[in-house]
Amino acid sequence: MTLVERPGPDAARLASLEGANYGDVVVEVHASGFTGNELEWPSTWVDRLGRDRTPSIPGHEVAGVVSALSYGAAGLSVGQRVFGLTEWTRDGTLAEYVVVEARNLAPLPGDVDFTVGASVTMTGLTAWQGLFEHGGLRLGQSVLVHGAAGAVGSMATQLAREAGAYVIGTGRAAQRQKALDFGAQEFVDLENDALEGVGNVDLVFDVFGGDIGRQSAGLVRGGGTLVTIAGPPEARPANGLAVDFVVVSDRAQLGEIARRVRDGRLRTNIGQVAPLDEAVAAFNPTERINGKTIIRVRQ
Repeated sequence: MTLVERPGPDAARLASLEGANYGDVVVEVHASGFTGNELEWPSTWVDRLGRDRTPSIPGHEVAGVVSALSYGAAGLSVGQRVFGLTEWTRDGTLAEYVVVEARNLAPLPGDVDFTVGASVTMTGLTAWQGLFEHGGLRLGQSVLVHGAAGAVGSMATQLAREAGAYVIGTGRAAQRQKALDFGAQEFVDLENDALEGVGNVDLVFDVFGGDIGRQSAGLVRGGGTLVTIAGPPEARPANGLAVDFVVVSDRAQLGEIARRVRDGRLRTNIGQVAPLDEAVAAFNPTERINGKTIIRVRQ
């Protein structure tokens, strides 16, 4: 990745019938997130029709201010603070401006910092959808959250606890206290503890795949679910479901996440914040960063 000058979105053309992608808005980016393996995704390099679109701008998590609207951009207004996810096959948020479909954005409360908004967008939505949409988590159930101290896992841990679940977190030994602080009631050190010692659970939230995903399938009790964001599962529960999914933006769910952040019920997990001109170095750290890396585009 390199930092370069590129033309900004043409707001006048966007607002015309001739040039509009129906329902688009231009967002003045204040904070942006980046997923570590994003450069490996095919959608980073091609458009919806599979055509090359390089050089492409990565990043899909955004918090900023609406600066222009096209026809059909419902529910938002110019000057409004927003946050959300951009399309996978379009230029992303590691820039001063980004064009986003309005439906993928939600209002960001004035007392929630842009950095916080960007940090909970993908992580919060992924946790929400994995637990409740795909996992069907209910009060009183047990859930095994892998990577419970990580960016996504910490969100899943907090949301599951709030929903009344019993949460078992996993990770490296050094992450034990952080996982417990986020709400895990037990912790499994994946380097030294036997995963099967957990016993049976109603739901597994997997972010690792591989051997851990395969072992986890055997822990799901009858009628339970293994949910993973690590690709198609290599093993399935004997008497349950296995679901892999890709997160999508959802305005209503973003609103629920924002309310929990404001109320102090959902804490962010930010590892570092860097300015845009230091983004390349921030995404190639010399030491391990715990938590989400956020790029602050405007101070």
